[in-house]
Amino acid sequence: MNLFGLTDTGAVRRENQDSYAIRELNDQMAVAVVCDGMGGARAGNVASAVAVETFTAAVEDFFRQRPPQNRDDRLKMMRVSSQKANRVVFELSESTPEYQGMGTTLVGALILPEEFCLVNIGDSRAYIIRENTIKQITQDHSLVQVLVARGELTQEQARVHPKKNLITRALGVDNEVQGDVFWTPACMGDRLLLCSDGLSNVLSDQQLLDTCRSGDAEVCCRQLMAQTLELGAPDNVTVIMAQL
Repeated sequence: MNLFGLTDTGAVRRENQDSYAIRELNDQMAVAVVCDGMGGARAGNVASAVAVETFTAAVEDFFRQRPPQNRDDRLKMMRVSSQKANRVVFELSESTPEYQGMGTTLVGALILPEEFCLVNIGDSRAYIIRENTIKQITQDHSLVQVLVARGELTQEQARVHPKKNLITRALGVDNEVQGDVFWTPACMGDRLLLCSDGLSNVLSDQQLLDTCRSGDAEVCCRQLMAQTLELGAPDNVTVIMAQL
């Protein structure tokens, strides 16, 4: 298993409100998470950093105390861990005036040799790249995704829509949030890509696929970042790749 991640402020923003983490749980499993924070001043930074730390700590606690035995257990663990992160961010927002109203997206993955188990809140994404195909596993919680589902926009139109950054669900803005969970079979050679919308709003699925056909996880991540920066990177950019 080859894992790598990196983040960048981008070409326009003054500060980076994205956060990410990669933790190896044992020789066969790892957890990875990307969060894209929102809120004034430093609140977005705080929301994403706290969510990443709380989520990964919750997953690690599960493995220490009661390791998941099957897929249902793993998906439940991912959802519960996202809910713990939500509560911590929300309580911090409620108790600290300068953090009021902060929130973050979250896309997290449990990476195993035979499958990927994911949780998603907001519009950070997970893709699987297999041979010559790319597929988005998660579904965005966003206004443009609602319009796509209604047939009012194509995916390409959604990518450049002026309201593409409006999300319909976020972690930390309410006392409770429901994360969507997904799983997909995995096999040797698969690549799992997690990213904030700073990447997916700039590079098309075809560009992602073309860049990630070859090279190890670090090479792919650095190439994706370089391409995004070359194209203007109007937002913070974060990418993680797991290569089986």
